Amino acid sequence: MRILVIGGTWFLGKSITEQALARGWDVSTFNRGRSGRDVGGVQPIRGDRTVREDLERLAGHGPWDAVIDTSSSDLAPRDVLLSTAALEEVARRWVHISTVSVYEGWPHQPLADDSPLLECAADADETFGYTGEDGSPTSYGFQKAGGERAVSAVFGQAAVFLRPGVILGPGEYVGRLPWWLNRARRGGRFVAPAPAGQRIQPVDVRDVAEFALAQAASATSGGFNVTHPQGITFEGFLNECLTVTDSTGTPVWVVPEVLVEQGVKQWTELPLWRTHAGVWAVDSAGAVAAGLRCRPIAETIRDTWAWLARDGRPVDHPRWAEHGIAPEKEAKILASL
Repeated sequence: MRILVIGGTWFLGKSITEQALARGWDVSTFNRGRSGRDVGGVQPIRGDRTVREDLERLAGHGPWDAVIDTSSSDLAPRDVLLSTAALEEVARRWVHISTVSVYEGWPHQPLADDSPLLECAADADETFGYTGEDGSPTSYGFQKAGGERAVSAVFGQAAVFLRPGVILGPGEYVGRLPWWLNRARRGGRFVAPAPAGQRIQPVDVRDVAEFALAQAASATSGGFNVTHPQGITFEGFLNECLTVTDSTGTPVWVVPEVLVEQGVKQWTELPLWRTHAGVWAVDSAGAVAAGLRCRPIAETIRDTWAWLARDGRPVDHPRWAEHGIAPEKEAKILASL
């Protein structure tokens, strides 16, 4: 199997690349060489995917059985269209890493693979879309929906879209799980978002990578929600963080009304917490039927803590600084209870 990974140097792209090499596949990666080290054993190809000449040069290294695109998060749909058009003749299929943010109903409604998508043209530029007053929909969601349409316009039934919610695990650059682990390690009483029994559905980066490779080798098409089918309660999540960090900390469960009243930013100041009903109601039955296998989230937590202790932070990324509540703000909330 011969594949091209667009990206391929950190987090999901790195995991995909490492697992593909472990399978004995021939792996090329395409990136600018600025965000991480190449995985040993790949054929690295340098270039900017928004530059036509670089894409034409890339195409000369083909053909490939599949392209796995892990790096379209910050691209306008028209730039995704440029990439797919340039590689149409040298790739058999395209596996596109998308997001649940492409759905009209996200995060308010339960979602299935066939839920309606946001409307965005395949050739839209970076100005298309808007972010709603309550944080949904998002400009990001519109742009990613347009990116999916750009892929479909060129690859049609040879395209598959993976729509994760939250990806955690070793190498995480966003900082959600690392923040909770470090907060647990500090100990003491700490704010936890009630209800404790709320189930969450984060998925391990290694499991997403394995599923992406399976789709690269398959003949499926269409979109798959990629969320943990069993999930874990928030209480179970935090208890595992306490256990792996050998902490005596105590979560104090604070109801959403108080958190909102105190101005706690959802999704970032308390990572993984959001009040919208559909956030953790994303059906991944289609992906499971197609071969998605998810390890227990407790294993993801343990392995992430081991990675942090061994390697520390990954590539610097501005989103890391967005996550976590300031100690002074947390203390104020606890004192008000």
